Amino acid sequence: MEETEFYRNGNVSITNARFIVDSTTYAMNGVTSVKRGQTDPSKVGPVVMALIGFVMVFLVTGFLAKAIGVVMVIAAIAWFKAIKPEYIVYLNSSSGESQALSSTDKQYIDDVINSLNNAIIHRG
Repeated sequence: MEETEFYRNGNVSITNARFIVDSTTYAMNGVTSVKRGQTDPSKVGPVVMALIGFVMVFLVTGFLAKAIGVVMVIAAIAWFKAIKPEYIVYLNSSSGESQALSSTDKQYIDDVINSLNNAIIHRG
């Protein structure tokens, strides 16, 4: 059977026979299922920074301290918004589950998973 390519983007390639990520190759005939996982990073840092900034703005006297507090609150808000979850491609096989790929780009991970599912279907 001829090898059919389902996806290629940078360091990721998916065919009906292989799933290649960087220098790791997974044999598609051993893959039984694919799923997406997600890890949410902690947001404690920006919340603590914002609280300290609010304390400085409302409880500390002096213009410089209040200005630093405002800057801290603005920086904490920007930091909070910049924190993104990490999406993960999990491969299941007879030997267990393995994490094959991760990214903060959900659409990229969904495209990879859809292509992997198509490769599994094509394999039969």
